[in-house]
Amino acid sequence: MPTKNIDSYVVEFTGELLEGSEHWGAFVSISVPSDNPMHMNNIYPKHRVSTELTLSDQQAAEAEAERAATVILNELRT
Repeated sequence: MPTKNIDSYVVEFTGELLEGSEHWGAFVSISVPSDNPMHMNNIYPKHRVSTELTLSDQQAAEAEAERAATVILNELRT
């Protein structure tokens, strides 16, 4: 699962093959460090960023997940 550190956020984004389909979905999860250095607080649990959107391959799904993560982070900051 690709991961990026953006400010104090740890963003995980992935493309996953949708069950019973040849299409891919884009998924995002966002965490922040906790007081315990061995643990992260999940502030945005992993979920599909758009149930209406299906993509043709994993790379396209990961790119969409990364784009969606940017929008989600902007919303969390406000």
